Amino acid sequence: MANGATNSGGRAGSPWRVAGWSIAALLLLLPLVAMRFTAEVNWTVSDFLFAGLMIGIVGVTFELTVRVTASNAARAAIAVALAAAFLTIWANGAVGMIGDEDNPFNLLFFGVIALALAGAIVARFRPAGMALAMAAAAVAQVAIAAIGLSTDPRGGVLSAAFGGLWLLSAALFRKAAREQQPADAAS
Repeated sequence: MANGATNSGGRAGSPWRVAGWSIAALLLLLPLVAMRFTAEVNWTVSDFLFAGLMIGIVGVTFELTVRVTASNAARAAIAVALAAAFLTIWANGAVGMIGDEDNPFNLLFFGVIALALAGAIVARFRPAGMALAMAAAAVAQVAIAAIGLSTDPRGGVLSAAFGGLWLLSAALFRKAAREQQPADAAS
């Protein structure tokens, strides 16, 4: 196929890549459309800029991941970890995880994201170490949610569910590490 329009994951003409960025654009259009029909959605220009920046960072990070790893398990693990971080920031900014968005307790959830990122850096982005970092993020997420249960039971349960995303990412990284071991042993 000409002009790099192939079905590989990182090429310009990839249908997956086009679908991913189309979904990102759709996510930004949804609040714009909702604002036409309800007064409950009232985004400012800065809201759209912040959302666009967040979606763009997630998209570019995932694109870089696709380019540097051929492991579908590692790609899926990164996608789930990015989703966990994105949803945590989004929920905290919109309504708050525990109580409302102004509750200072919610700042602890940014520590979970920092823990996951620091663990990834220490692990040098290798799957086995990434599995441990994501598992640590899951434990931290659930611990913070458990403490928040007394303040906001519904928010605490929802926040604990986010721990499941971190745990799923850890399991996928563990799978990627196991897939990598036979290749390392053959070298």
